[in-house]
Amino acid sequence: MSRILFLTQVFPYPLDAGPKVRAYYMLRHLAASHEVTLVSFVRADDRPEAVAHLRRFCVAVHTVPVHRSAVRNLRAGLKGLLTGLPVVILRDEMEEMGRLLRRLTGQIPFDVIHADQLSMAGYGLRAAQLARVVGGMPQTLLDEHNAVYLLAERMAVTETRLLRRLLMTRESRAFRRYEMEMCRRYDSVLTVTAEDREHLLALFGTAESAEARRKFTVVPICVDPEAVRPVARAGAGPPTILSLGTMFWPPNIAGVQWFTRQVLPRVHTAVPEARFVVLGKGPPPEVTRLASDPRIVVTGYVADPAPYLAAADAFVVPLHAAGGMRVKILDAWLWGVPIVSTPIGAEGIECSDGENLLIAETAPAFAAAVVRLLTDSALNDRLREAGRRWAEARYGWQEVYGMVDNVYASLLGSP
Repeated sequence: MSRILFLTQVFPYPLDAGPKVRAYYMLRHLAASHEVTLVSFVRADDRPEAVAHLRRFCVAVHTVPVHRSAVRNLRAGLKGLLTGLPVVILRDEMEEMGRLLRRLTGQIPFDVIHADQLSMAGYGLRAAQLARVVGGMPQTLLDEHNAVYLLAERMAVTETRLLRRLLMTRESRAFRRYEMEMCRRYDSVLTVTAEDREHLLALFGTAESAEARRKFTVVPICVDPEAVRPVARAGAGPPTILSLGTMFWPPNIAGVQWFTRQVLPRVHTAVPEARFVVLGKGPPPEVTRLASDPRIVVTGYVADPAPYLAAADAFVVPLHAAGGMRVKILDAWLWGVPIVSTPIGAEGIECSDGENLLIAETAPAFAAAVVRLLTDSALNDRLREAGRRWAEARYGWQEVYGMVDNVYASLLGSP
């Protein structure tokens, strides 16, 4: 049984965000055949019961509080200008994490250091270096949830404010260099989509790209169909459109604003009474102000989304900047809620337009698709059933994450 040091930037429970879902089921799978030590940053709203839950299958769970402040952000910005490193990475350089990794690598001879997301890649390499100082020889694996540089580029292109666009362009260039270096230095790299694998390989020259391809493996984000039942539809209420996602994430903010300004008025022309519900943690003022329209509801974080899902006639994913996979689409399929997504929103997911969801890019097309779900009950019912069947067949973690065993066998020199 091998010893794994698993590093996460976001504490992977409860399962209320895509990165948590990826890390949680990866942990569950690895812990079935390895000794897994989890090290994670935590926020003020991470609860002791969540830590206790992960201790059921991890041999140990260690946490480090995240410290954020304007002073820390300014310091990271200045260091970024001097070093060319991404400010987002520098912002989370914390000595407490370094000390913890030094202590753990001095006590435990880890066989694999598994860094979850690019944000933990630097810490993963630091842990490997510390382990080698005391005679260890751990292998390293980086799980790239997104091609982060591409996400930053897309955000820069869609940003309308000049200063923010300039800052995001600078970050995208810094991420290009940083992400390439991290992928180069890790022994193995996971991506959640084939598209992200190709985007990351494109960072290298032709010869190096061919060599690097051998250490990339595509393993999609998966869910647990056995744990999620379809949500029974509510029988009354106005036609309802639901958006769900972490609302302090800039692409979600931009997507909700685009939908509200350019799509929803077209929907209201056909279905004047339609209600738009924005559900998700941390909505900024520009999102909460949308609720000045009585047909728009902004909830903030909701522990149990079931009542909102039951009322939803359409689940929208109006993203124009994203990377990796949108777990919210997998979740909506399992819940049995019909989906309308932009092409970028559905990127990296096996799907079929018109069969298990609707895809539309422009505002008029997106509005037309939403109106179809609000007015065509037969189509609505068909997509609900087809989406659930598709998620069960293609995205169950118990089956798909077996691919990770081959990656670990290669790292550890096992057959």
